[in-house]
Amino acid sequence: MAERTHYNCIDKTGEAQFADRGSKFIGYAFPVESTDGFKAQMEKIKKLHPKASHYCFAYRIGADNNLFRAGDDGEPAGSAGKPILGQIDSRELTNTGVVVVRYFGGTLLGVPGLINAYKNTASLVLQTIPVQQKQVERPYRLQFDYTLMNEVMQVLKQCNCSIRQQEVQLFCLFTVGVPVSRLDEVLYRFKDLHQVDVQPAG
Repeated sequence: MAERTHYNCIDKTGEAQFADRGSKFIGYAFPVESTDGFKAQMEKIKKLHPKASHYCFAYRIGADNNLFRAGDDGEPAGSAGKPILGQIDSRELTNTGVVVVRYFGGTLLGVPGLINAYKNTASLVLQTIPVQQKQVERPYRLQFDYTLMNEVMQVLKQCNCSIRQQEVQLFCLFTVGVPVSRLDEVLYRFKDLHQVDVQPAG
């Protein structure tokens, strides 16, 4: 299978509401890059809604989409987290978290009703945020003499690389993200510059 060169994500937060037979569902969607980042957002939402009955969620993280979780928080198994994750996946999103807060309204919705409510709330909140397409990058460390700064910056700019960290002294040390789609070209051009030491990072 060919390696993915781009992925879809969101870079803003969103909020939406849905109601069914007295129960109120409030959906929150936000960009997230780690499980710790997700937990921090979940804590904030719980503080906003200390009296809610349930905090159901799903997230998917990583350019390869491999890290994901869905939680029902006491709702019947598969009736909440899975439909929320389904909405993230139907938009082919990653680095995205969705939490749906439920205030119980006194009437049981049954499993089909719950699936519908959580799915709709997740769908509504994700519709409020534009999808961003980002390139899959590989991290590399560059070490080079300050005199080569212009040539190095030119390659990085022309090949759409991102600069993640930089230390500029007599010797420069950069950590950069190289787009997978331009990897061979970037490595070839740095090899041409001779005195640039290029190593994979992380």
